[in-house]
Amino acid sequence: MTALDERLMAPWEEGGTMSADHRRAARRRKGLPNYRLVRYADDFAVLTDGTRQGAEALREEITGVLATLGLRLSEAKTRVVHLSEGMSFPGFRLQWRRKRGTSKWYVYTFIDDRPVRSLKAKTRALTPRTSQLDLEHVLTRLNQDMHGWANYFRHGIAKRVFALLDQFAWWRLIRMLRTRHRWGREDVRRRYTGHSGRWQPITAGGTRLRPIAAIPVTRYRYRGSKIPSLWPAEPA
Repeated sequence: MTALDERLMAPWEEGGTMSADHRRAARRRKGLPNYRLVRYADDFAVLTDGTRQGAEALREEITGVLATLGLRLSEAKTRVVHLSEGMSFPGFRLQWRRKRGTSKWYVYTFIDDRPVRSLKAKTRALTPRTSQLDLEHVLTRLNQDMHGWANYFRHGIAKRVFALLDQFAWWRLIRMLRTRHRWGREDVRRRYTGHSGRWQPITAGGTRLRPIAAIPVTRYRYRGSKIPSLWPAEPA
């Protein structure tokens, strides 16, 4: 994909000593859109401040560059949208919204629905009602799946989603244990309610179900100038 990077970055590398701000202003005066390429593995998004027609023209340009590499855009995944409609990129949903109670607009980073459904499906597969798997093994696998997932998504608006997924996993385990041990509601309450009346973690051996809601949520901040380039200035 280096040819695509080079083609889209060319306008920003031209202009000699002119600063990036001046280059953007010069492009606006000429009626040209400004844009930024964002890459993640083989997925990419192009964010532009131009018109829809300009964005569609940029898509056609990208299609032409990819064709020279024997590649093509996925029809199912490629869209031209306004950020107020929201866009998915990978696993997140980015959307421009007005902050509640104010007149200010911000770009919010939500967790998309698909990865939430995927994690729930993994949790269901580990906790069927009639499962006879060792509980400590089930807890270990749940912790691995849930914490790996949460560490990826902890840079978005995630706190509420994490708490809901914790509840989902907890009740799936309770449902499994009730069937396995033929417990009633009072049995569950007696085993998993503390002196304060709050529900307690499910444990087995030295392993307990660790809540992902305890993972600190840290909003992403742009740090591109601090990340070393993948492409060296001079060929090795």
